[in-house]
Amino acid sequence: MIELFIQSFIVYFVVVDPLGNGPIFLSLTQSQNTKEKIQTSIEAILIATVILIAFSFIGKFILSYLSISLASFRIAGGLILFIIALEMLFNKRQQRKEQIVNDAKEKVSIFPLAIPILSGPAAITSVIVIMSEFGDNFIKQFVSIASLVSVMTITLIFFVIISKSGEFLNKKFINVFSRVIAIILAALSVQYIIDGILEVFFIGIN
Repeated sequence: MIELFIQSFIVYFVVVDPLGNGPIFLSLTQSQNTKEKIQTSIEAILIATVILIAFSFIGKFILSYLSISLASFRIAGGLILFIIALEMLFNKRQQRKEQIVNDAKEKVSIFPLAIPILSGPAAITSVIVIMSEFGDNFIKQFVSIASLVSVMTITLIFFVIISKSGEFLNKKFINVFSRVIAIILAALSVQYIIDGILEVFFIGIN
């Protein structure tokens, strides 16, 4: 179960991207005082967490309703995560997020912070793929949700810290860390694709 928790944690940590979103959070809340920044971070994290947990449970029903097999969705999810890994390696993802900041509305905790920065397509895809793999195994589902909540809690703590400390982030450190994580994510995404292909050929698409 520890291995399962760690694997899920890594995927969720990458797609939620607390470190990469730190500078974006500061940009979105630059006109707010410390108290308002903390309130914004709490609201955004709660909204994003609710969205991701909701999709983790209803995702399987959505796939069933649309007649999409888990194998197909796993391959698609792997491809999306692999693209994200490439974007992280070449720093394209951060540039896209910064562009979203330029179009931000007044209530930044909902848009664009909670959606789509924290709970974007990649995060939603990840929770659906991971939870669908576990079927009706409540214990594995609980471990996955626990790892997701852990990532969101870390994100909240990080946002609160930078709200109080100001812009102390070292961009070089963030860039190096993001690239290391990107390599891990690329490997996990390839594994998703391989699992999906094997399921198509040896089990068949339902």
